[in-house]
Amino acid sequence: MGTWALNAFGNDYAMDWAQDLQEYKTLELVETTLDNVIDSTEEELEAPFAAEALAALEVIARLQGRPGATDPATEEVDEWVAACKKKITPPLLDKARLAFERIVSESSELRQLWQESEHFEEWQAEVATLRLRVLGAQGAQASPTA
Repeated sequence: MGTWALNAFGNDYAMDWAQDLQEYKTLELVETTLDNVIDSTEEELEAPFAAEALAALEVIARLQGRPGATDPATEEVDEWVAACKKKITPPLLDKARLAFERIVSESSELRQLWQESEHFEEWQAEVATLRLRVLGAQGAQASPTA
């Protein structure tokens, strides 16, 4: 995986996903992406699915007015969010919570890859911050652990 940053859009999978997002006018891709993580019957969650889900979760945060860092890589996503103006529903937030749990679990390949790097704690902090921006203080209580 080509990764250049800790944030949700700092890798090739997420940037490819963000390009696909431009073809949608609804939250269909966001929801489907979270469903792929939640409904996976595989014992191990593959890194591409987790990376795409983090991008979808960042979109949810931005739609709620809680964006992460903006940079040239997120410009198209920010334009999509500005045009979309869809409401985030409680069922979608439930899916977000379940997706976060799966992404930071021991059976997540993405977590395992970061765990093998010198930036694991920073990645965990980034995911915890994203979780807080998506779910708020109550939903973010179950933060990633080492």
